[in-house]
Amino acid sequence: MSGFLQVNLLDMISELGESQTQKIISQFSCPLNPDVERFLKKSAIPFAQQSITSTHLIFTSYKGELVLIAYYACANKILHVSRSSITKSLRKRISKFGMYNDDTKAYVIAAPLLAQFSKNFLNNYNKLISGDELMRIALENVEQAQLNIGGKITYLECEDNIKLIEFYKSHGFVVFGRRTLTGAERTEMGEYLVQMLRIRK
Repeated sequence: MSGFLQVNLLDMISELGESQTQKIISQFSCPLNPDVERFLKKSAIPFAQQSITSTHLIFTSYKGELVLIAYYACANKILHVSRSSITKSLRKRISKFGMYNDDTKAYVIAAPLLAQFSKNFLNNYNKLISGDELMRIALENVEQAQLNIGGKITYLECEDNIKLIEFYKSHGFVVFGRRTLTGAERTEMGEYLVQMLRIRK
């Protein structure tokens, strides 16, 4: 992670206080996906304090100043993977990390959810880190946690966007389903999200 500084949001709150932390994260902009911007500014702090999600801020030095260039957030969730939606070889690997439900014909697995993932477009800071670099940082952190507690599966949900899906596939994720959205989610993000998972080698 040369050139980048990763800071856990809770550590920043502990060090700088909530008010100063809020000021720093308010300098985040993502016009391509207002949901990830809104999460960081409105939900990241209370969710971190309640241990609902763990948010990680990525900084780098730019023109002699430390600037916020990206962030990602993770949460521990239960996912349901339909047996018919994945290959036989993937079923064999997944079966080691969850339980099979005969009624739903799906594997039930506890795994880290890569819940938010975005670069900061303010002042073109997004150009200071690539999507590949940000993904590598996020996956390394998840994998380090899994070395301590077990598990090899990570999953995410994204819009049905070819470029997004191909990007995640390039990092080892495969599509396993769709999650239908309801209420406010639907008006913000469409009618469903594509679900993808990755199994660490």
